[in-house]
Amino acid sequence: MSPTSSKASAASAPVTLAGCTFADLKFENADQPHRIFLYRPSKDAPPEGWPILYLTDGNACFATAVDALKVQASYPGGTNVGEGVIVAIGYPTNEPYDPLRRSWDLSPPPGRVYPPFYPDTPDVRTGGAEQFLALIEDELKPWIEQQIPVDRSRQTFFGHSFGGLLALHALFTRPTAFNRWISASPAIYWEEACILSTESEFLSRHPGPLDIELHLSAGQYEGETLAPFHKGTPDEQKRQERAKETRTVELAREMAQRWAKLASSADSVTFEEYPGENHMSVLPVALNRAVQIAFRGSK
Repeated sequence: MSPTSSKASAASAPVTLAGCTFADLKFENADQPHRIFLYRPSKDAPPEGWPILYLTDGNACFATAVDALKVQASYPGGTNVGEGVIVAIGYPTNEPYDPLRRSWDLSPPPGRVYPPFYPDTPDVRTGGAEQFLALIEDELKPWIEQQIPVDRSRQTFFGHSFGGLLALHALFTRPTAFNRWISASPAIYWEEACILSTESEFLSRHPGPLDIELHLSAGQYEGETLAPFHKGTPDEQKRQERAKETRTVELAREMAQRWAKLASSADSVTFEEYPGENHMSVLPVALNRAVQIAFRGSK
């Protein structure tokens, strides 16, 4: 019988990720449950505990990060990536995002009210970052540490887009909550770039040198350079005008340059522009880099 005419004899089954679990937890500091995804290595933890990577937008990010870690940690001598724990914060949905809830959770105060994303749905509220960060620090971290030995000196926080903006807000307001900060494609422009005022307030209190590790990044087509497939399209001009407003590449690079001058170590603040990537395609690339930063063996 040829391969094209053969029939599968086994029934299909759902795919599972080894070492991974999730739980829908209702925290005191939230109105609705959050879905917490957790990956832990199968071996015993080192004496100091596991390094740990926290991700926002867990539904969209978790599996990619886990696969990147598993592949590279299996060959630490060639990758400089060791084992560790991944915690991803998401929502009880099978979709990659919950736009309404993430708009509230990931955006800094003071926030605003916007029209609904879709007809007959609630208004979109922003500004809930402080509540969300309190949830992570006061409720999620203790819950994780009840289950897994954690190396508190190697805690990394990652966010993309609104999550990248949240990472910056968290750094400027809770600088000791994590040791490594990764802000991918941060929406620095959001709501008149109010994050820059928060940054200025932080720097006025901490003039340097700053003992901090910060990695900022963006895709090539997140700045004023349009992707080739957008050139010559009916909405090219509109996209160009939008790109001049958001300036994700430029604003992230400028922030990295400011912080690099204040950092205690020359290589502790970095910016990376990913060639050929746009705002959504950049996510797997940025997650891979987050894994390499969070679980590196040596610098």
